[in-house]
Amino acid sequence: MLKGNVPILATAFDEQGAVDLASIEKLVIFLLEQGIDGLALFGNASEGYALTSKEKAAIFRTVKALTGDLPLVAAAGGGSSQAAVEDIQRIQAMGANVAMVNPPAVVKPGPEEIYRFYSDICRQCDIDIMIQDAPLMTGVNIPVPTLVRLCETLAQIRYIKVEQPPTTLKISQLKTALGERAGLFGGLNAGFLYEELARGIIGTMPACEFPDVINAILQAWTRNRDEARALFYRYLPFLRYGVQPGIGVAVHKEILYRSGLFATRTVRDPAKTLDETTRKELCEITDRLPLAILERAR
Repeated sequence: MLKGNVPILATAFDEQGAVDLASIEKLVIFLLEQGIDGLALFGNASEGYALTSKEKAAIFRTVKALTGDLPLVAAAGGGSSQAAVEDIQRIQAMGANVAMVNPPAVVKPGPEEIYRFYSDICRQCDIDIMIQDAPLMTGVNIPVPTLVRLCETLAQIRYIKVEQPPTTLKISQLKTALGERAGLFGGLNAGFLYEELARGIIGTMPACEFPDVINAILQAWTRNRDEARALFYRYLPFLRYGVQPGIGVAVHKEILYRSGLFATRTVRDPAKTLDETTRKELCEITDRLPLAILERAR
């Protein structure tokens, strides 16, 4: 079962804007050295929305060659169940273990349309499904009763990534209704990780530049919750800085570039680059924190 620290892999681009597979290899090796429980591809922090099918296939091949049996989650979906099934079957053929699927977002579905969408997917795809409940990104709210119904009637739905603020309240409601029926994951760059652990999540899926921090918090949680709390709140200013709409991807890229893992800071439109003031603010935060990714560059 998928659980623990499952970071979302960032995508490196060169100065001309093409995918930089060599930098991605360096990042994957770093993550494996730190110790992760799984790896997610093509999510929002991966700029998956800006990648072509050919680029995704090349990235997946590169990652799979390095990760072996490590569980791989791949974001897939579409504006209809027909489009989503094709996309999910594509990532399944590449070797993904879990498909992370948002509801359709162009035409906003209601509860019944959401249920039919995931039912169609489960009928036509043979892969574990993670529902990504991320209304800040999609504009689609999936009510708790709908999520419960989906999990209770569709065996392939194994996980929910809960990203509707306040995540803690929704996690508690889902945990009460579902028990162990579905594994709940946190998101939003682990900005509520401590509270989400207290509510019953089995793992988190943040950006990929601080796996050592997430590992330390998860390990502390099992032995001393006061230690886990103190560690979480020490890093919270950094975690929240990377979840800002529009510039979050550039924040992640800045750290990856400063570490030497990525050759450039390049992001793809419509993501924004950091201005010098924002870059300075980020440096003021990270210069005061131990981060394995930056220690390698010091």
